[in-house]
Amino acid sequence: MELNLKGKTALVCGSTQGIGRSSAQELAKLGARIVLMARDSEKLQVEKAVVDQLNGLDNEILVADFSRWEEVQQVVQVYIATGKHINILVNNNGGPAAGPITEAKPEAFLAAFTQHLLCSQVITQAVLPGMINSGYGRIINVISTSVKMPLHGLGVSNTIRAAVGNWSKTLANELGKHGITVNNVLPGATMTGRLEQIIKNKAEKSGKSIAEIEAEMLAEIPMKRFARPEEIAWAVCYLASPAAAYVNGINVPVDGGRTGNL
Repeated sequence: MELNLKGKTALVCGSTQGIGRSSAQELAKLGARIVLMARDSEKLQVEKAVVDQLNGLDNEILVADFSRWEEVQQVVQVYIATGKHINILVNNNGGPAAGPITEAKPEAFLAAFTQHLLCSQVITQAVLPGMINSGYGRIINVISTSVKMPLHGLGVSNTIRAAVGNWSKTLANELGKHGITVNNVLPGATMTGRLEQIIKNKAEKSGKSIAEIEAEMLAEIPMKRFARPEEIAWAVCYLASPAAAYVNGINVPVDGGRTGNL
C-alpha cells in the first residue's frame, strides 16, 4: 500500500490547532510539502517550524481570515499565480457556535456558510487547474458526523455541515473524470479546544459538572473515550495518499462508533 507523499504539496486550512494542526503534521511525516493556512501569522510560524522538522523541507504559510471569503480567495490566487500548485487540499475550519436552531439568528447561518462552504469553494476553484495539470488531486473535507445524523444542540452546525457534505458529493461527481477524488472525514467527539468549549457550555447551561457532562458524552461512544486529533488526521492521510486512488465521494466517520447508523 502506497502512502508516500514525497513530491506532493498539501494545503491544510485551519492548521494552527486541533485536527488541522495534526493533519498538517501527519501529512508532513509522509513527506508532503505543507502550506499552512490560518488567520494568525504568529501561530502559523510556530507550526511551520514544527512541520519543517518533520519533513525536512522549507514549508510555507498563507495568512487569511476565513470569515471573509474574498480575502481567502485572493490569498490563494496570489499563491497559485507564482507558478505553484497544490496536490492535496484539506478543507478544515472551526465549527459554528453551539445552540438550538430555534434561537439561531440569520447572521449565524450566513457566517457559517461563508466560513465553511464559500471558502472551501473558492479555494477549490483556485487549486483545481494545478491538480488537473499535475495528474494528482485529493480534496478532503473535515466536516462532522452531523452530516449523517444531526447532533443535539448544534443547530447551525448541523445545517451548514450538511450543505458542505452535498457540495462535496457534487464535486466528486464532477471531478472523477480527472482522477481527482473528493471525500469527507467526519470526526466524532475529539479532544480539541472546540470540544472543551462545548463541554463547558453544556455544564454551565445544565448546572452539571464538567465531569458529569463528559461521562454523559462518553456513554454514547462504544469505545468509551474521546478521539485524539491525530486519529482523525490518519484518516485524512489515507484519503490523501495514492492508496485511496479509487475512494471517491464518500463520508468516513471517525467517531469510535457513536453515530447510530451505517
